[in-house]
Amino acid sequence: MSQPLAATPSLKDVTESIIFPPGDIYSDEPPLESDLHREQIDLLIRLIKWWWRDRQDFYATGNLTIYFSPNQKKSEEFRGPDFFVVLDTEKKDRKSWVVWQEDGKYPNVIIELLSNSTASVDKGLKKQIYQNTFRTPDYFWFDPNNLELQGFHLVDGQYQDLVPTESGWLWSQQLGLYLAVYLGKLRFFTPDGQMVMLPEEESKQQLQQLNQQLEQANQQLQQERQRAAILAERLRAAGIDPEKIF
Repeated sequence: MSQPLAATPSLKDVTESIIFPPGDIYSDEPPLESDLHREQIDLLIRLIKWWWRDRQDFYATGNLTIYFSPNQKKSEEFRGPDFFVVLDTEKKDRKSWVVWQEDGKYPNVIIELLSNSTASVDKGLKKQIYQNTFRTPDYFWFDPNNLELQGFHLVDGQYQDLVPTESGWLWSQQLGLYLAVYLGKLRFFTPDGQMVMLPEEESKQQLQQLNQQLEQANQQLQQERQRAAILAERLRAAGIDPEKIF
């Protein structure tokens, strides 16, 4: 008689039993909601990386999985914030953020982009996870469609609403920057109110300033020429040839 076949473990059983070695855990995030969401995430990442281009002690990314299972398993306890920043860590590329491989560090700042399908989770379950488990000091959400912006700061283990300025700006203690909506996009602003720019925006601004300086110089030159012409006419009227003065 043939022996009964042993039960074959399912792929799920095998996966859940594996403790992945360092560096082998990839991000596992679903596609972004829309082009608006993708563009906003890319903008935030580029801005903070350019603003802190001389620093080597932070990690900023977006739509990347954070694995935080106490059992060190990929198959449990993970979330994928739309944008997050971790301070006091090595600035390098990663496949995902694995808490147990990063000295137990969680994000210092998280920004979630709201959509019809995610708003309730971002405002409810995720907010609780970021408050109670991640202990992320600064949490914001922003809706790229209706431009809703709200922020929270962790005080004694509980999120407290950030009070906006008269202009509607929200302060991020961790970033040392304001968050505010400008031309339909969420942007960063310095404590003195200057907008953090992308390198191409800085170049464009410098070119505009140079053009303004050239225009002012041309206007001054034109005014000097007009004065010289008036003076020459007055000299001729007085019987003096301006060409023979010098």
